[in-house]
Amino acid sequence: MSTAEGPLVVGIDSSTQSAKALVVDVGTGRIVATGQAPHRVTTGAGRESDPRDWWSALTEAVRACGPAAHQAAAVSVGGQQHGLVTLDAEGSPVRPALLWNDVRSAPQARRLVAELGGPQVWADRIGSVPGASFTAAKWAWLAEHEPESARATAAVRLPHDYLTERLTGRGTTDRGDASGTGWWAGPTEAYDDTVLELIGLDRGLLPEVVAPGEVAGTVREGELPFARGTLVAAGTGDNAAAALGLGLRPGTPVLSLGTSGTAYAVSTRRPADPTGTVAGFADARGDWLPLACTLNCTQAVDRVAALFALDREAVEPGGSATFLPYLDGERTPNLPHASGLLTGLRHDTTPGQILQAAYDGAVHSLLDALGLVLDADADPAEPVLLIGGGARGTAWQETVRRLTGRPVRVPRAAELVALGAAAQAAGLLTGEDPAAVARRWGTTDGPLLDPLPRDEATAERIAGVVRDAGALWAED
Repeated sequence: MSTAEGPLVVGIDSSTQSAKALVVDVGTGRIVATGQAPHRVTTGAGRESDPRDWWSALTEAVRACGPAAHQAAAVSVGGQQHGLVTLDAEGSPVRPALLWNDVRSAPQARRLVAELGGPQVWADRIGSVPGASFTAAKWAWLAEHEPESARATAAVRLPHDYLTERLTGRGTTDRGDASGTGWWAGPTEAYDDTVLELIGLDRGLLPEVVAPGEVAGTVREGELPFARGTLVAAGTGDNAAAALGLGLRPGTPVLSLGTSGTAYAVSTRRPADPTGTVAGFADARGDWLPLACTLNCTQAVDRVAALFALDREAVEPGGSATFLPYLDGERTPNLPHASGLLTGLRHDTTPGQILQAAYDGAVHSLLDALGLVLDADADPAEPVLLIGGGARGTAWQETVRRLTGRPVRVPRAAELVALGAAAQAAGLLTGEDPAAVARRWGTTDGPLLDPLPRDEATAERIAGVVRDAGALWAED
């Protein structure tokens, strides 16, 4: 191992399933050590985790980094967004945390939208129209279904807030993660007392919002292998951390290919979409991170491959098949009651052509989302950054190139959430913009794939099927 050129920092990604830790050399961006540990998520009607499991996984992941973690001068935590953590007066969880993908609060979300005056009011006042994932809806659910838990709550935190507080002993959050609660307003960059009154939440239970570039605290004595007094950054939510990890400049489009798909970009303009398709998130730097999500991406395509016993790369060109892979309903377009739809079959249609149609349908939905996220004056020739589990798949790359007509860049760097947290920690030491730190580290270095002529015929065919089939999934 070569000698570090600068101080070391630790970036942590506490995701839905596990904790990952990276020790990074500030001078070069070289990853000096890594660690990972899983934690538990319940199954069934709800999705919950004991926050103490996140802490145990974090400590295990950091310890796996060895002595390098103890040498770190700063640390930051990127965490899963939206989760509701309720703590008692001693700082212990009142109950397991309600996670972002716990949809039991959907009725409360619909009620809150109506009670404040409708989607347009929410978009103008908060920046987003809350759905079941937003923390405000989860608190409303808790107050309605478990009032004794709500009464016992002395502090409300998001997942990354909880972990940062375990490090420092101080209750803090940041604007990026706070913007996913539904009670932090983008126009004022402050907690909204009207929304808090609507959901029956005392402002005194909420953490202080630490400004970008400020220190959240220092590591207190405890079981972690950090030196006492190590600086702790504000941390942020996972999407904002990944944006830092990519060093995004405004207007650069990002497509994240996972079980679900995500499209986002940094913007200097505060988003306010009354349809609820685009979440008006803040980023962790002072700009904005409009984001849209599709429910069906790699998992839906892999399911089609499995049905035909095909390798996921065994696509074939041609044919007239159109497949809308809405196997779990869909958010973009907003068709929550949808199912998968296959049309345009002929006698000579091959399984490989149907598989390609599934890729086309999934990417078309993502590109619809991207069109809503990007500012009107964004450069249409800017390369798309392709990240996530599917990004290195040739069929995914070729489909994105063909349906966008844009060049595509596939960053070699993995663990972008942890890298973004590390860049935020590095910024505390150097005074740099964390995104500039990530750019200096070259986190987006990777193959740049030339654009292909845009396949207008396929895009128009899919759009027509979506338009004509909408009545099939209308809510009864």
